[in-house]
Amino acid sequence: MAIVASTANAQPKRPAISGIAFVRIGVSSVQNAGKFYADDLGLPRLNRCWGGSAGQCFWIKPLQELQIARLDSPTRKDLVEEIGFLCSDVGALREYLTAKGTRVGELETQPGGTASFESSDPEGHRLVFLSMHGEAGSVLGGDHQVSFHLIHVGFIVRDRAATEHFYKDILGFRPYWHGGMEDNQTDWVSLQVPDGTDWVELMVNVDKNPDQRLRGIMNHIALGVPDIHAAQQQLLKNGMKLTEEPKIGRDGKWQLNLYDPDMTRVELMEFTPVEKPCCSEFTGRHPKP
Repeated sequence: MAIVASTANAQPKRPAISGIAFVRIGVSSVQNAGKFYADDLGLPRLNRCWGGSAGQCFWIKPLQELQIARLDSPTRKDLVEEIGFLCSDVGALREYLTAKGTRVGELETQPGGTASFESSDPEGHRLVFLSMHGEAGSVLGGDHQVSFHLIHVGFIVRDRAATEHFYKDILGFRPYWHGGMEDNQTDWVSLQVPDGTDWVELMVNVDKNPDQRLRGIMNHIALGVPDIHAAQQQLLKNGMKLTEEPKIGRDGKWQLNLYDPDMTRVELMEFTPVEKPCCSEFTGRHPKP
């Protein structure tokens, strides 16, 4: 006799999570930070943010933006305040995470076809998952726009095991690369979204009481560029005064570190390595422009 499996207790499947939709950065002055992101980096300003978020927003590419907002508290801590991820079916993802025991917020819909809900990882980093079925909000970036792809966001992690479990085992993120200041240690763990090439970078082994500069270095965003030296020249043409020179990072990719007025690091990074990385091999596809 054929045995038919019961579907009563079937777990919902995870819908696709394809990339970073936005990163929200806290700033002490929206005006000063806005000049950095708009004038120095050349990112076009948007009339409104996705989901009606307060603050000021900048277009990077279709379905990807940068948000800045004035801090509610004068005490500056981790200024990467929120990360948004694109998913194919936000309602199904909310059901999936609920079944996994993850706390989620209410499902919200906005004019223009955006649906979203909020959640957080084990260390309290605020996450937003979005589905967009309307217009992508395309903007024609000018020649002074330095990058058209936000490729990763990094943040300090204290409990690596719990955080990796959440991103890998629950959300389905995939290992991309890991490395450190020394070849035999791991200070950075890069995990790519399940269905794309953008990634989160877990910054581990950070001092328990970092000063604001170290916080800004560790809690950062990375903008992909095809040619780091061409990007450097564009920054100079935009009138930016650079404090560092391009260098090849431990992952074998050219990079150039910039800092907004509150010392949050903006890492310009080439999409592909030019030499063998330290510590581990890449295990995923590299992002593209």
